Amino acid sequence: MTTTRPWWKTALGVFFTALMLFPVYWMVNVSLTRTKDLRADPPHWFPWDPTFDGYQAVLAQQLPALGTSLLVGAGCVVLTVLIAAPAGYALALLNLRGGRTLNFLLLVAQMIPAVVMAMGFYAIYVRLGLLNTVGGLIIADSTIAVPFGVLLYTAFMSGIPRELLQAARVDGAGAWRTFVSIVVPVSRNSTVTVSLFAFLWAWSDFIFASTLNRNGDLIPITLGIYNYIGNNTTQWNAIMATAVVASVPAAVLLVLAQRYVAAGVTAGAVKD
Repeated sequence: MTTTRPWWKTALGVFFTALMLFPVYWMVNVSLTRTKDLRADPPHWFPWDPTFDGYQAVLAQQLPALGTSLLVGAGCVVLTVLIAAPAGYALALLNLRGGRTLNFLLLVAQMIPAVVMAMGFYAIYVRLGLLNTVGGLIIADSTIAVPFGVLLYTAFMSGIPRELLQAARVDGAGAWRTFVSIVVPVSRNSTVTVSLFAFLWAWSDFIFASTLNRNGDLIPITLGIYNYIGNNTTQWNAIMATAVVASVPAAVLLVLAQRYVAAGVTAGAVKD
């Protein structure tokens, strides 16, 4: 027996989808609008006389910033996985003392406002000489991603069948060999999920970048967009064009990793 969905539910779904996607459409619309038409009343709902000046500015001025953001995002992914995967393994499967307390502290760490952490990092980086460096920005961004990664890995690894681990021990594998040969391969979905969120957090970061890397030789794309905003002139089409270009890597990654993320986020939610 098949049931048909009422038309009004479909209409509501289309309406709310369009409502949520409207800012994306408006971003593209403004990126193609000429400067003289930006203050038109009523506004131009469609770029009838489009211009690609904003995209030319992106290609001419923002490619180094895009490269920096890719570097910071990739570095954040590597550092987060290297820390979070072993930590999740230890909390889930090695029966550490104080494991529940550590999980609670990780939850608390995620609640600390980024601006508070940025001020702390600034004071530390001044002393260590890490201010205005890409490495310092990677470390700072990783502090947001690592607690999430540890919690996600812990939830997934807690559901790994103990028979697999016991079989590895029978074959003479120690804790580290079991982690590398058994736990890491079966944790692929969780690794993709953690990597994606770590990259997106680093890619979209503005607070750490503006506090710790404002005067660096290599700035991320979020600061590149901010440079178009001035006291007297704001280049809105260039801002929106940069935002459109900067959204492409994130959108592509989300599409490619969608099924892995769905499996990774729900991992450990149900146990046999």
